[in-house]
Amino acid sequence: MSPPFIKRYLLALDRHKWAGLAGFIAVTGLSGGVAAIQPPPSETYLAQGLLTYSAPPEVFSATGASLQQQGQAVTAEMLLAPPVLDYAIQQLQQQKLEVSARRIQQNAKVVVTGTSGPAPAEESKSNAGGLRITVTYRDTQEERTAAVATALLDAMVEQSREFSVQQLNRISDNLNQLLPKVTRELRQTEQKLEEYVRQEGTALQAAESGALLSNITSNQQQQRQIRLSLSGIEAQINSLQSRLGLTPDQAYASSALSADPIIADLRAKIYQAEAQQDLLSKTLRPDHPTMVDLQNQFTTYSQLLQGRVTEVLGGQGAAPLQGSSQIRQAINLDPARQQLASTLVGLQTQRETLQQQYALLAFTEQEQRQEYAGIPNKQLEQQRLQQQVILKQTFYDQVQARLADVKLAQEEAVGSLVIAQKPQIEIQPPKGASSLVILLVGGFMGLVVGGGLVMLLDAIDPTIYTLEDLQAALRSQDVPILGLLPSLPWDGEATSLPIIAEATSPYLDPYERLRGTLRRIGGSKALRLVLITSTLSEEGKTTTAYNLAIASARAGKRTLLIETDLRSPSHAAALKVTPDPRQPIGTPCANYGQLS
Repeated sequence: MSPPFIKRYLLALDRHKWAGLAGFIAVTGLSGGVAAIQPPPSETYLAQGLLTYSAPPEVFSATGASLQQQGQAVTAEMLLAPPVLDYAIQQLQQQKLEVSARRIQQNAKVVVTGTSGPAPAEESKSNAGGLRITVTYRDTQEERTAAVATALLDAMVEQSREFSVQQLNRISDNLNQLLPKVTRELRQTEQKLEEYVRQEGTALQAAESGALLSNITSNQQQQRQIRLSLSGIEAQINSLQSRLGLTPDQAYASSALSADPIIADLRAKIYQAEAQQDLLSKTLRPDHPTMVDLQNQFTTYSQLLQGRVTEVLGGQGAAPLQGSSQIRQAINLDPARQQLASTLVGLQTQRETLQQQYALLAFTEQEQRQEYAGIPNKQLEQQRLQQQVILKQTFYDQVQARLADVKLAQEEAVGSLVIAQKPQIEIQPPKGASSLVILLVGGFMGLVVGGGLVMLLDAIDPTIYTLEDLQAALRSQDVPILGLLPSLPWDGEATSLPIIAEATSPYLDPYERLRGTLRRIGGSKALRLVLITSTLSEEGKTTTAYNLAIASARAGKRTLLIETDLRSPSHAAALKVTPDPRQPIGTPCANYGQLS
């Protein structure tokens, strides 16, 4: 079965065959006219030249050698680039020749063969195995052909040199732009290292020389010596305290008071007054004037003594020596006890001095230990800064070396291509389009135009000719398709119908499917009435109604077939049913369910 498109095209070809034939004849005739009037081809000239890779001279810069290697990797597109064409056009303009770049690009051809490198030493004379570039140019004038080919070869050689120069200039510009940034970064890194060494250099030097560790050890030794001295002093202080019964502060006060002459004089007068009171108290009463006078003297001397004690001790001895008995006891030290008290006070002062030294040494040791613990981190930080300086310095040196190398390469820049063979002119035999080729092409285009004309006329024709088009049109209008009925064989008699009376007929299945579809669209409600009609006559209404009734009756359904076309005769004879002549209308009703 052919595809729908082919089927539709064949139908359209049958309808519009004369239009397609007319298009084919018109295009073919036009191509014949073109073949008849075409002018004879003119002669052309072909210039062919040869470029090859030139072994570079000895260069001292690595950049120049690298660019020479890059210059060997040439392509046809690079050799016909706009700069090459512009240079060639300038050369031609000096010779009073006007040739456009587009024409040169269309008529020129470049073929690169061989390896992208220099030939071996034994083959250098013949350039065998080396880079070979064949340049050809085709034109209708011999002089212009030779001039353009020569200009192209010169332009390509110049382009190879300009390529190296441009690359070197680009590299030099990039390095000159990069150098200030690299220099600034190097200076910043050096300043960071210098600042760090200025701050931490002393500690790092002390750690590296071992002075810091020696200071910690010496500090610990001094602390041990101070602890030993403190233990000895503590023993002496405890011994003197037990002998004197005084604390170091009390011993200081007693020693100071006992050594004061005024206090000694007042003490003697107080003793004298007390002695007289004790002596006279045996014979005199307390209120006797002499006793009262002695008591007043005693009180006065005691007050003077208290004031003098305050003066000597500067107010600090008032708290521990508040009572007169305490004062008298404190000032009553003999020379030997005064010496012991002075020794006790000196030992107390020495102990306080050593304790302060010990606390200072302990604090210093803690600081030194913390500093020693941070030495590895400081060393690592210094090494990191030094490494950064080394890296920046190395990068700076590389940029400077590369810049010097590029400047040397600019002085050594040469082209990598040379002309191995100047353009040779050849006359090409005239070539033109064959009349047979033109006719064949015209015939093919005529077929295309004729077929396209047939398809165009079919596209603008609104008539439906195929089943597929009909189904598509119905679906576009949302019209449901209940079934597809076949075209039944018919003998052509007007009084007979193509009735499917045999149960084994292959044409019965489509009507069975139509009946099933009608039953399904009825849903839960049984379908009781089916009306078949059409817009025109002889479209198969009667045949469809009769065969659908037969299919329904064969399915066991009680079926009544009613002919409602009152202007046409009955077709009941097709079912071998005789119409009832008593019917006033003259249109019989056939009940196919009564037939056996």
